[in-house]
Amino acid sequence: MARSKLFLAVDVGSDIRNYAVLMQQTLAKTGAAVKWVEPHNLHVTLNFLGDVDDRDMHTVCRAVTAVAANEPGFALSIAGIGAFPTVRRPKTIWGGIAEGTESLKRLYETLEPKFLALGLYRKEERGYTPHLTLGRGKDESEEGLLAAEIAKHATWHGGEEFIDEVMIYSSELTRDGPVYALVGRGKLGG
Repeated sequence: MARSKLFLAVDVGSDIRNYAVLMQQTLAKTGAAVKWVEPHNLHVTLNFLGDVDDRDMHTVCRAVTAVAANEPGFALSIAGIGAFPTVRRPKTIWGGIAEGTESLKRLYETLEPKFLALGLYRKEERGYTPHLTLGRGKDESEEGLLAAEIAKHATWHGGEEFIDEVMIYSSELTRDGPVYALVGRGKLGG
């Protein structure tokens, strides 16, 4: 039976995308080995469902549509640069969420129990921390190159967008990186 790797996200739009690409270019000047997220793949993840049977795709779409319809659209702004697990050990380089955090968390917290009840989701041990992933470090020996540069941009402003829908994407990992395909969306409307 066919399966698709699914995740839910909000699209960041062109304003944030343009600022993010400029920041990626700035950070890339350090020469550190980082796999930068392709501009068309930039998003803020809500829930990662993982491998879902294609027969359950409509169930996922219906759940997202129902939840989204009861939530209002919201402003999203990106500010500050940081890294997981720490700036000194930057495995994932991200832009922070300055406005829209509460709305993203509410969506996450409303969607998660629906997918748990459907058996389509495994609860994550760590809490949800909304962020915009810019890149992933590939070489631990070069972490120091990024740390100082990331710290310089702690107050970076990464643009603003109005979020009016939740996107459902499938993800296929290829040799050149992930390829995302839009499989559904839920319009925010509350």
